[in-house]
This record gives sequence, structure tokens and C-alpha cells, in this order.
Amino acid sequence: MSLNAYQRARSIVESPRATEFRLMSQITGDMMQARDSGLRGAALVPVLHRNREIWSVFSSACGAVGNELPDQLRASIISIALWVDRFTSDVIAGRDSIDELIEVNRSITEGLSPGMQQSRMARQAEAA
Repeated sequence: MSLNAYQRARSIVESPRATEFRLMSQITGDMMQARDSGLRGAALVPVLHRNREIWSVFSSACGAVGNELPDQLRASIISIALWVDRFTSDVIAGRDSIDELIEVNRSITEGLSPGMQQSRMARQAEAA
């Protein structure tokens, strides 16, 4: 099967949440690899740009009409995206470490993980 056919098939069966989890995991892994390789400052631009892009997409989706996430969650995601954008500039300039960006992404990834979703659904079923 060609790569394009595989990607098309995956997009049909993968939920938006699973896609977000996969992308966030990949980007976070790339940032960890860059950090562990000793990259600093401008050498981090490619991986940090990709991270900024995903956060920009999250922010735009939260601001879109028809987004059904709770208002408080949408506001929080937009706030984190703005912080990521500003903090990324500090990392590139060498004023801060990439570690805090990695930690934020890891927290979000944990929240998106399939295990976390199943746990949340079990708690909701118990409460009902």
C-alpha cells in the first residue's frame, strides 16, 4: 500500500482526538530529541515552528463558530497557544529552555490519550 493510500485510510478511521494525540505526541517527541541532541537557540527553529503551528491550529479551532468545547476550555487552549507563541521566541533567543514547552505538550498529550478518555467515560457512567 502506498503512503498516500495509507494516510487516506487512516484519516477515515482516526478520530479528531486521535489525530490531535498523534500529532502532539510526534511534535513533543521531536522537541525532546532536539533537546537531547543538545540543540539550542536558532537550531531549534524547525521543531519549534511545527509546535507553534499545531498550537495555532488548536487556537483557531477554539475560536471558530460552532466549536462545541466548553467556553472555559476553549479560552484555556487559546491562552496556552498565546503563551506557547511568546515563550517560543524566548527559547529561540536563548533566554529560556525548551523544557517548559515539552512539559506543556506532555500534559496536553496525557489529556488526549485514549486511556484518559476511557477513564473519563467510566467516571461519567458511574456518576449517572
